[in-house]
Amino acid sequence: MATSQIKDCQLCFIGGGNMGAAIIGGLLAKGSTSQQNVIVSEPWEVNRKKVEESLGVRTTTSNIEAARDANVLVLAVKPQVAKGVCQELAASWSDSNRQQLPLVVSIAGGITLNALTQWFTVNDGRTPRVVRVMPNTPALLGEGASASFAGAGVSEDEKKLVTELLEGFSKVTEWVDREELIDVVTGLSGSGPAYFFLLVEHMVSSATALGLPKEQAQRLATQTCLGAGRMLVETSESPAQLRINVTSPKGTTEAALKSFAESGLQETVNVAIKAAVDRAEELGNAAFASTG
Repeated sequence: MATSQIKDCQLCFIGGGNMGAAIIGGLLAKGSTSQQNVIVSEPWEVNRKKVEESLGVRTTTSNIEAARDANVLVLAVKPQVAKGVCQELAASWSDSNRQQLPLVVSIAGGITLNALTQWFTVNDGRTPRVVRVMPNTPALLGEGASASFAGAGVSEDEKKLVTELLEGFSKVTEWVDREELIDVVTGLSGSGPAYFFLLVEHMVSSATALGLPKEQAQRLATQTCLGAGRMLVETSESPAQLRINVTSPKGTTEAALKSFAESGLQETVNVAIKAAVDRAEELGNAAFASTG
């Protein structure tokens, strides 16, 4: 399945929430597919209507109906319902004696390939090819960062297709070569937006405590975050070099950075990201243990 063939693929989205809608919107905006080639299964009427009205694609409440003709199936459900959905679809494929199983792209957080493969197994022992993806919430603005891991049997052409699928909402799409690295990505970019939100929150609080009106502090801090982010993306210099460039000897920035260092910022970040990675692993294991 070559990347250029995505326009001819029947795309099924199991779950019509924010992330699924972001993927569809990105594909349609880039002209990678047409509305006629997309169907979304979503149990909640509010989400169905939102998808229909904003994206103009077909919707249904039936997972089986949505997946019937799919070449690519995007699993965009909450982890706690993933097992039931996967087993329902596997049973329908068994009953219909479907010969070619779809490529499954899972953005269900924490659900391992082992679990997905087991739950999707049809009665003759076959399983679909599965790709795990970890996106992040800036995808809702077309500014996402995503990482993927390909399970057994996924071809290079299928990986290219998944990359094209993700490029509709991700500015950065990476492939990792070990599944456990998806948990590292979760701790880095999956949870990462919240780290920046927290830092800006504290910056605003500090400036407010020193007398600056909160509204002004928030406008200045958020634009500083945006501007710094653009410098990171749009220049060829490393984060370390950008930091050096803005740090004058014995100046104000140096004083602040020295305070960060003395407070153990590096170790704080190390511990925080490791905590997120460990929790991602725990959640994945718990999801499989409790339902597997």
